[in-house]
Amino acid sequence: FMGPWKDMDPGHEQIDTVAHCGSTLKGDFIYTLNSTDVSTLWNILGAQWNKGEQATIENRNKIRKRLPIPHVHDHSDTGSEFINYSTFNWSKEIKIGLTRSRPNHKNDNAYVEERNGHIVRKYVGYIRLDCREAVEVLDNLFVVLNTYTNHFIASRKTVDNVRVGARYKRTYEKALTPYQRVLAHPKISAGVKEKLRLEHAKLNPAILLKEIEKLRSELYDVQRKHGSQIR
Repeated sequence: FMGPWKDMDPGHEQIDTVAHCGSTLKGDFIYTLNSTDVSTLWNILGAQWNKGEQATIENRNKIRKRLPIPHVHDHSDTGSEFINYSTFNWSKEIKIGLTRSRPNHKNDNAYVEERNGHIVRKYVGYIRLDCREAVEVLDNLFVVLNTYTNHFIASRKTVDNVRVGARYKRTYEKALTPYQRVLAHPKISAGVKEKLRLEHAKLNPAILLKEIEKLRSELYDVQRKHGSQIR
């Protein structure tokens, strides 16, 4: 386990998979790979068919290309899609660090776990996605969704957590978007910041939301057309 997470430099990613299995884990279905930068909370999602070692590595490579900042480290839970020799060899080849959470300690991966619910489940839901045709549609949805959430959705980190009697008193920092966190971070290069400023200037949150709803409808249509009747 790598910690504490406070004051971590950019490029340290917490990663996790989300199963789009509906009410049963039987059979084949789509997984989301969720990657969240601990320092800036910049979130990248990628869709994949099942969660085999190679499928997960390919998805991680795809996510790396979408990150605006250098990628130096991944921290996962103890899932078999992350803890295997293929992943170990891949990490050595691309020179990133690997650590894992302690078994049964979800708080070790709290940043990415929060976004499993706040982003993946909020916008995709708990529907079963068990047709290959839906992988590309879901991935297209994630590109637009991540643009929207990273540039326009603010969140707060806990600064202090003190027990007072039977309760805890939490102190939070000012709410910032991941985009604002990147711009404010002294260890992120001016070139990265300028590229993001240019991208941000062209974005319209209302248009992004319309595109998100369009792609969600397309995703559900594809599942209805090609997927099983299992829910």
